[in-house]
Amino acid sequence: MKKQWWHEKVAYQIYPKSFKDTNGDGIGDLRGIISKLDYLKDLGIDIIWISPCYKSPFADQGYDISDYYNIDPVFGNMSDMEELIAEAKKRDMYILMDLVVNHCSDEHEWFQKALADPDGEHGKYFYIEECKDGKLPCNWRAYFGGSVWEQIPGTDKYYFHAFHKKQPDLNWENPVVREKIYEMMNWWLDKGLAGFRIDAIINIKKVLPFKDYPADREDGLCDIGYMLAEAEGVHEFLQEMAEKTFRPHQAFSVGEVFNAKEDELGAFIGDKGCFSSMFDFSQTICGHSLKGWYDSDDITPDEYKNCCFTSQRQAGKVGFLSNIIENHDESRGVSRYIPRGDQSEISKKLLATAYFMLKGLPFIYQGQEIGMENLKLDSIDCINDINTLDEYQVALDAGLSPEEAIKTVNRFSRDNARTPFQWSAEENAGFTTGKPWLFVNPNYTEINVNEQLGRKESVLNHYKKLIMLRKNKEYKDTIVYGEVVPVMADVQNLMAYYRMGEKQTLLVLANFQKEERTVTLEMPYKRVLLDNYGQEQWYDNITDKKNILLKEYQAVILEM
Repeated sequence: MKKQWWHEKVAYQIYPKSFKDTNGDGIGDLRGIISKLDYLKDLGIDIIWISPCYKSPFADQGYDISDYYNIDPVFGNMSDMEELIAEAKKRDMYILMDLVVNHCSDEHEWFQKALADPDGEHGKYFYIEECKDGKLPCNWRAYFGGSVWEQIPGTDKYYFHAFHKKQPDLNWENPVVREKIYEMMNWWLDKGLAGFRIDAIINIKKVLPFKDYPADREDGLCDIGYMLAEAEGVHEFLQEMAEKTFRPHQAFSVGEVFNAKEDELGAFIGDKGCFSSMFDFSQTICGHSLKGWYDSDDITPDEYKNCCFTSQRQAGKVGFLSNIIENHDESRGVSRYIPRGDQSEISKKLLATAYFMLKGLPFIYQGQEIGMENLKLDSIDCINDINTLDEYQVALDAGLSPEEAIKTVNRFSRDNARTPFQWSAEENAGFTTGKPWLFVNPNYTEINVNEQLGRKESVLNHYKKLIMLRKNKEYKDTIVYGEVVPVMADVQNLMAYYRMGEKQTLLVLANFQKEERTVTLEMPYKRVLLDNYGQEQWYDNITDKKNILLKEYQAVILEM
């Protein structure tokens, strides 16, 4: 594997609407991010990915872009973005923006021109089909529910949208569209961006001509995933993108890829792959059902570790994965991967240790570093997320009561990760002096940055320790490039793996349960590098270096 500038880094995702508000309108802004750069630098962050802040009508919270060349006024202006890039550079930090080019907003100039003349030049920027007999071109279900086809008012023509009806898909088969996208990307890279996180990119390739698949619900529609599994040729588009944008700028790129086959990993993230890295989503999709969230299962600790180990084995020496436990599209990791009712600072630090020490680029989502948790809602009226509203209706249609439906969507709602960042115990968690655009999690008085900053064994300071260990000159080659070798994989509720480098071997042990256990090691350990109970020095006095007692949800990193 060819070493790259970003391999040793640590990345952080900001959802700007909920990060920090500086003008009192209840919405986070770019100046809020600038004001917290020193906080992120102190945490140990190098790369900052910012979710969309382009001009948008916010049908899908900014992932519906109406102007790629402008900042939405709710976030600030282009001068603010230029200042953010410059201030980050002063701190040796790198800014990534979200690249949303599978679709745009229906308010984008291109689509407005397509509506005015569906048969004209801009009509070819999208997928527009004539349906005189009323039969749609295919029966695919959009990600947010309903058909992927929406009628153009006053005509017998329909346009394709894989997501919301206000997010028409761009026609990547049209070379003019691709060139327009590359031109925009290079404009941003020339402005000083370090690269992009690439949204929903696998969807750019469709099976054409459109065709039906067997229906999987009573609505007569099918999951769009059936089409994606059959679609071929996306790598040709992505390699072209890399050649014309990423490579000339030595830019970092991380792809949102949900359905990559093992034999495709090299094409995605190999030395000649189209992306620098791609997210490992194996844990986030584990247990999900095609029927909907209501039919999805909680993930067990053993399923979690097996997902991690499978992904690590598949990536192997091919390339770098980007490892996460949550993002803006997922519920909070500590509420998803720690068994219900077992959330505590100790278990949160265990989960941090277990995922952070895997091979790859660790991403931290805002609030993860203080252990922010899911919401506890009892009414759908509080929900903002369009995906959650759709899944709530799916649950009702399946026969669940409103009480049962809200309970099941609470587990996976994207609003869980979008509530305002909890900076302090002050009103509105120190996020804003105005009325927040989305309600604050009531637990902000207990879980917040100010409370954790000065407390040595807080979740926040545990993340700092993990980052410092990753960057420690003595261990960083092993942590960054060392092989992941699972050990004691058949032991229930124990996640254990070696990081084997050229100079040393580290062992990560994570006891995913309340019960204590004694673990017998294959070789004696030399020293304890990190312990989520904060008692590293205690182990130095133990004479038996092969048998280690793990307490409730204890995680340790050992040098062997």
